[in-house]
Amino acid sequence: MPEFPVITHPDKRYWPEDGITKARMIDYYRRMAPLMLPWFRDRPVTLRLFPKGIHGPAFYRRERPGNAPPSVRALPYRTATDHHRIDLMLIDSLEGLLYLANLGAIEFHLWSSRAPRLDRPDWAIFDLDPGDKSEFTQVLEAALHLRDALDDAGLPSFAKTSGASGLHLYCPNRKGLDFDTLRAWVRDLAETLSHTHPSLIATAHGKTHSGKRITIDHAQNGIGKNTAAPYTLRALPGAPVSTPVSWQEIERGRIRPDDFTLDRLPDRVEAVGDLFSPLLNALN
Repeated sequence: MPEFPVITHPDKRYWPEDGITKARMIDYYRRMAPLMLPWFRDRPVTLRLFPKGIHGPAFYRRERPGNAPPSVRALPYRTATDHHRIDLMLIDSLEGLLYLANLGAIEFHLWSSRAPRLDRPDWAIFDLDPGDKSEFTQVLEAALHLRDALDDAGLPSFAKTSGASGLHLYCPNRKGLDFDTLRAWVRDLAETLSHTHPSLIATAHGKTHSGKRITIDHAQNGIGKNTAAPYTLRALPGAPVSTPVSWQEIERGRIRPDDFTLDRLPDRVEAVGDLFSPLLNALN
């Protein structure tokens, strides 16, 4: 019996400068599935598809393909704007993950809430975006100030690289706040830090990724918003991965986003384990 899914066009170069083929990408997801799938449980996923590789046309998709296998479950949902009914995607298994990767899904992005309570986020996200004139060392410094503020509030925090140029900090939504209240709390904490560290930290007011400061973007805390899943690949040169990192690594200040790639992640996980598992345990 052939292995499912059968990979179509396995030799297509998805990262042409790096010589990384579609088959290598799918093998990465096959190897990392035990760490990734617990994050997908009952949580809608949005895909970013690049059927011709990272330099080709790209599009987001959150609606389940009509011919998807049962391992990609349909979650009926009415959109907030026009109340149009769509079927969101829930991934239950390796089969579903690889089926979607074979469609050209390089990136997997997740909601902050799980079925059946999509209106209740189970974590808060602090999205740290570096300006175009800032350094990643500043992102690490801002993350430490944010961690200390969350510690003072009695909240554990967990960090991962975005897979691009920034960091994502998560903390459990222990009080069960709704999206609007949670987003306002994230914004207020970011505002406080921007006042105590004005040369380092800014809060999001429109455009981010510009200037010399690190912007803490609170807008990710909204229903239907998507954040790069732990261990997802990103469609950028070098095949970077959104990777959990330890506070010790951040304190040492030597990590960089391009340290964590498709080729390096399996060995890293074997050496350090899943640094995000305590967050997952806190949510269950």
